[in-house]
Amino acid sequence: MFMRTIFVISAGLIAAPAVVVAEDTASRTVEQYTCKDVMRESGSGRDTAIAFLHGYLLGKSGSSEFDIETLTKQTDAFIDRCLDDPTAKAEEVMLQIKK
Repeated sequence: MFMRTIFVISAGLIAAPAVVVAEDTASRTVEQYTCKDVMRESGSGRDTAIAFLHGYLLGKSGSSEFDIETLTKQTDAFIDRCLDDPTAKAEEVMLQIKK
């Protein structure tokens, strides 16, 4: 699990400009991706989408430091907020949690 998280975060750091591909193959930018899009994914698909958001925002911050325990807490908070407001932009929700 730890190595998969590291790999996905690393992939997110490399992806620029980042484009998220929805299940129906229509591409969108990260800024257009909603909580509903993330929550529709199941299992590893949702894990990958959330890890990508963590990595994408870490890359945008210019930092390379992260703490797995903090990421886990942020992920739980992200899921809770997305369930409460599925129309919210996923990137904005994650940014609010990271502040």
